[in-house]
Amino acid sequence: MGLILLDLADPRVVLHQTDEWLFGPEAPYEITGDVERVVFPCGWVVDAANDRLFLYYAAADTVIGLATARFSDVLARVRAAPVPGLSRTSDQADAR
Repeated sequence: MGLILLDLADPRVVLHQTDEWLFGPEAPYEITGDVERVVFPCGWVVDAANDRLFLYYAAADTVIGLATARFSDVLARVRAAPVPGLSRTSDQADAR
């Protein structure tokens, strides 16, 4: 799973997009099952008061999982991702 950050006023505009996977199958129950080596993100809940993100997901089409993270860390990661259409170097700095 990767992440994108959309423009709030016009969600057709992608502001940032991660260029690598941020969440994928690693645990044995995510690797072995009916559909091996696959996780299916199903939805997330943000607890802003406690800076927590709860990601519910299916693993290997066999079990349901819950992954947690600090929401501020996730948001910082996607904000640090490349701006689509620009390189990771000087073009990126100019776009900010």
